[in-house]
Amino acid sequence: MNKWFNPYVALFVGVITVSTSAIFVKLAEAPAEVIAFYRLFFSVIILLPIFLYKYVGELRDITKRDWLFSVLAGVFLAFHFILWFESLNYTSVASSTVLVTLQPLFAFIGTYLFFKERLSVKAMISGLIAIVGSIIISWGDFRISGMALFGDILALVACALVTAYLLFGQDVRKRLSLITYTFIVYGFSCVTLFFYVLVTGEPLTGYPTTDWLWFILLAIIPTLLGHSFFNWAVKYISTNVISMSILFEPIGAAILAYLILNEMVTWTQFIGGLLVMLSVGYFLKDNRKNKQVNL
Repeated sequence: MNKWFNPYVALFVGVITVSTSAIFVKLAEAPAEVIAFYRLFFSVIILLPIFLYKYVGELRDITKRDWLFSVLAGVFLAFHFILWFESLNYTSVASSTVLVTLQPLFAFIGTYLFFKERLSVKAMISGLIAIVGSIIISWGDFRISGMALFGDILALVACALVTAYLLFGQDVRKRLSLITYTFIVYGFSCVTLFFYVLVTGEPLTGYPTTDWLWFILLAIIPTLLGHSFFNWAVKYISTNVISMSILFEPIGAAILAYLILNEMVTWTQFIGGLLVMLSVGYFLKDNRKNKQVNL
């Protein structure tokens, strides 16, 4: 456990701030891939002076393995955004969001294979209940048509990619500072997204002033205060714990959508959200009790 700042507090702040992502994306008028690019671009620009002032010297000590894992983490993060946004062209927003946050499905397997982490039966059951709760949130919105199924598959692959991004971070963050690791990962993610935008032919300019505000807020709140908190916490907490906690994201997004966009909350969303909160809360309690996180 870090003596200066509780990783679980960082995790809580990260989940709350990441929940704003869908709201800012929905308020922006630019294409999804352009939004994703500027989200990472402004994150890198904000981090750049801090990195150059205090952390640039760390580059000399980074091993080839850590370089490789950091680059892969950045590419996986970029393709997570690409496939997630692409899935929205085929399936509904609700279905895509639920599928892309089912990270425990992959995290349980990944942490066992790469870090030999074992979960208690109670923890695994609570994880499965949380996943069921996430599905209930959007049960009425799932569709079984061919194209919707293709979009659902893209969202599920995007979910696997963001889990891989966290798994690489769990390994590399043991040796690199938060700023250095985050700057490298966001930098390579930004470059990947830039070339993707060039391939799709979407313009990088000509958007309304309000869009630039949403781009900057996306960089500051869900990225620098969201993903970066996850990147910090993953040094002390297992990817399992982070991926389970991210199941709170659809709940936070639904509450914000109700308050900001006047979107209604259905009974299925309420029941599903309650299941998620109870099961994730139990999972975190059981995980700490059995000392199966890397504190």
